[in-house]
Amino acid sequence: MNLPIRQYFRLLSTYLRPQRGKVIFLTLCLFTGIAMQLVAPQVVRQFIDQAQQGSPAAALSRIAFLFLGVTLVSQIVHILSAYLTENVKWQATNLLRNDLADHTLHLDMAFHNENTPGTMIERIDGDITELSNFFSQFILKIMGNALLLTGVLVLLYQEDWRVGVVFTVFALVMMLSLGLTVSLGVRFWEGQREALSEQFGFIEEVLGGTEDIRANGGVPYVMNQMRRHIYQVFLATRKAFLVGNLTWGSSNVFFGISGALALGLGFYLYSQGQATLGTIYLLLHYSNTLQRPLEQLARQLQDLQAATASINRIQELFDIRPKVQEHPAAIPLPGGPQAVSFQGVTFSYEADKPILRDLSFHLPAGKVMGLLGRTGSGKTTITRLLFRFHDPDQGAVCLNERDLRQVKLEDLRQAVGMVTQEVQLFQASVRDNLTFFDPSVPDEKIIEAMEILGLGEWFRSMPDGLDTKLAAGGRGLSAGEAQLLAFTRVFLKDPGLIIMDEASSRLDPVTEQLIERAIDRLLHNRTAIIVAHRLATVQRADDILILDEGEVLEYGDRVALLADPDSRFSELLRTGMEQVLV
Repeated sequence: MNLPIRQYFRLLSTYLRPQRGKVIFLTLCLFTGIAMQLVAPQVVRQFIDQAQQGSPAAALSRIAFLFLGVTLVSQIVHILSAYLTENVKWQATNLLRNDLADHTLHLDMAFHNENTPGTMIERIDGDITELSNFFSQFILKIMGNALLLTGVLVLLYQEDWRVGVVFTVFALVMMLSLGLTVSLGVRFWEGQREALSEQFGFIEEVLGGTEDIRANGGVPYVMNQMRRHIYQVFLATRKAFLVGNLTWGSSNVFFGISGALALGLGFYLYSQGQATLGTIYLLLHYSNTLQRPLEQLARQLQDLQAATASINRIQELFDIRPKVQEHPAAIPLPGGPQAVSFQGVTFSYEADKPILRDLSFHLPAGKVMGLLGRTGSGKTTITRLLFRFHDPDQGAVCLNERDLRQVKLEDLRQAVGMVTQEVQLFQASVRDNLTFFDPSVPDEKIIEAMEILGLGEWFRSMPDGLDTKLAAGGRGLSAGEAQLLAFTRVFLKDPGLIIMDEASSRLDPVTEQLIERAIDRLLHNRTAIIVAHRLATVQRADDILILDEGEVLEYGDRVALLADPDSRFSELLRTGMEQVLV
């Protein structure tokens, strides 16, 4: 397998460019540190040779103090390099995390349906954390040690060209050997990352269904599955480390050869009168110095296997493109009530399995439509198409006679609001939960909206007002309070079209009456589609649309349909909607 060198440098150049000043300073530190490592043995050689020649103590003391200064500078530079490396790598990888998270948030709903949140956490955070080591090690170790290796070889050539040739051949042979072993482990590291993704996905599913699992006696099955995932991660990790250690193991053989070469060449030159004891020390020290960058390069090449696996998975995610794209010449969508039109819409999630079949209807602006149908009839699909989470296979979905494929996505998402039975609340303040982290919404407007929708008394009981922190998922709130917060959120958004999926079905009668009054205010001068399952819900609808297997079974004015004893709507009311629409 070829290493994706272009991908490496594209990632480095993209995410290190914003920190070019730090990178330049880090490079200077690296050059200084390398210079100190090369100079230090030269100072020691001078001390040995002058001591052997009987130089005065003052001269030897000066050399000793010089060596001490070189050592101190080397340590200071090392500390600065380590600090800058950590700083640069985390800023770079955090930028990469942001870009990857932003990319996935814009992918189609089909992608998110196929990938669990646990899997995505591992791919966005786990893979990039693995890659963070690549950023730091590449800068500090690979580049630094490559320069140190070059410097050592140049100085060895200056001592004796034969010594330089021998160690150049040695370094080339060792690097070739390491290069041949590094690519062997990439696919095993990819397997390990995939096993971890599956494990995190499973854990996320289990944590989300803990109550049902315990209530239905599913704990033994879950634990068996957990052990299976853990064992798969163990097997994949063991294979990756075993194959990766081929790189490290092969380097140990070369280290022994390096020491033997230094001693042999030093003895030969000394016996020929071409080297002093200081020179022999220098050769031996540079031999050890040569081993250090090669050893660390071997370690980094092993880590490079894991980084390559992460880069491949990150690039695969970046390569996924959303099918829903904004048209280059997209037009704005005017505000106010939105007229809704479905014109011969056919749509399927899977090939040859249409959910909607040649569906057509028109809902005038400012009207309320009750949407009825059995489970699987296509009600939810209609709402998803209105948000343009998907595009129809055939036909057109329009707001105010504008095909949604020609409308700016930002305008569309602003023009449509939705309230469902399941309320998504964040671990954040009341203000942020209601405004979706939009600081431009005035506090006065938020408080007024809560008063209008019946949350005034609840708000006044909050210890920190709008700054009161809410728990993720609405823990600590009643179902009614959570639902009222969801209504307030939509009220503040002020959309022209509101979709409600039986939003009051979880509430007690007293709270439901409060919600009904709030809905009257919310729907004033707005278009609404109410996905209904109960008789009380459809009483406010102007029109009724009944779906059956993705087709219009009946559509018309609610009062007219109610007056027609042969209509399907009348039959539903006589039979009981709760029993039929399940």
